[in-house]
Amino acid sequence: MRTVIAGLDPASYRPHRLHDAQRHWPQSNCYVDLLIEVMHASGHDPVTALGFTVGQDFEGDQFTFFKFPTADLNRLAGLDIQELAIFDRLETHALTQIERGRLPLVEVDAFHLPDTGGISYRSHHSKTTVGINSLDPAARRMTYFHNDGYFALEGEDYDGIFGQWEGLPAGALPLFPYAEFVKFDAAPPARDAAGTAARLLAKHLARRPKRNPLAAYAAAFGRHAEALAGRAPDYFHTYAFNTLRQVGANFELLASHLEWLGGNGTDGLAPAVETAGRIAQGAKTMQFKLARAMARGRFDGLDAMIVPMADAYDVVMSVLDARMATLAKAA
Repeated sequence: MRTVIAGLDPASYRPHRLHDAQRHWPQSNCYVDLLIEVMHASGHDPVTALGFTVGQDFEGDQFTFFKFPTADLNRLAGLDIQELAIFDRLETHALTQIERGRLPLVEVDAFHLPDTGGISYRSHHSKTTVGINSLDPAARRMTYFHNDGYFALEGEDYDGIFGQWEGLPAGALPLFPYAEFVKFDAAPPARDAAGTAARLLAKHLARRPKRNPLAAYAAAFGRHAEALAGRAPDYFHTYAFNTLRQVGANFELLASHLEWLGGNGTDGLAPAVETAGRIAQGAKTMQFKLARAMARGRFDGLDAMIVPMADAYDVVMSVLDARMATLAKAA
């Protein structure tokens, strides 16, 4: 079996602490969670690269589906992520990159991923991104990073991922998935991870939204509630994933990043750590109450729950403005 990151076993793999079940948001979104584990498994601490979370915005219908900027990963850990053009069999392209020591990141159908048992596996179709660490075409077996772990699939599931050419008319092409690949050691990792991370945080802070995104969400929530009232209760999961989960997970990750910076020479960040954590907790509490509101069809008072989170956002940013101004000049 061809493997990119050696020495990993799906049965004994231990996720990074950012995916600890005791956190408010053990998962964020498939792309960030995947790269947290890829960095962890390849010997890099993903906490160093989370400064970009300070730039999350409310996009009118959702919070930013936040992702690691590839430039940050390159500067901190020497990783380079490039798009992988798929114009032949997906399996062939994946094997080519794995043989070169590169990790393919591929959008696949969660219907075929055993780790989504009870959610999507063999029940409904949804796209998600996996990192393919090894392939054995003869055994029809694949090991892969997905969400907060490292897993294996084989047999019919392998065919479901790689069998998109089967049954097509002669000369026809399947709908190719979006794919990327990770180059490891593309550049030297930062010698001063804490200093580099602090300077990156200062840059992202300078580019943050001009308007408090949680205040913008509070102003829009009445319209959202009207739309939710006409939906079936199970739509709650889709809506909450793209709104409350994204903002809550984002700010819990920011709190972890600021706590790490505080332990590595950037003082004065403790108030921002605590307040970012309140945003994460507030979003989780609101998610629980939104689930009940969807079941009842009544959304009274939910918008008021956003106000303390918006106030907390202002506190976080004011603390960071005060502590990071000098770093912004040096970056």
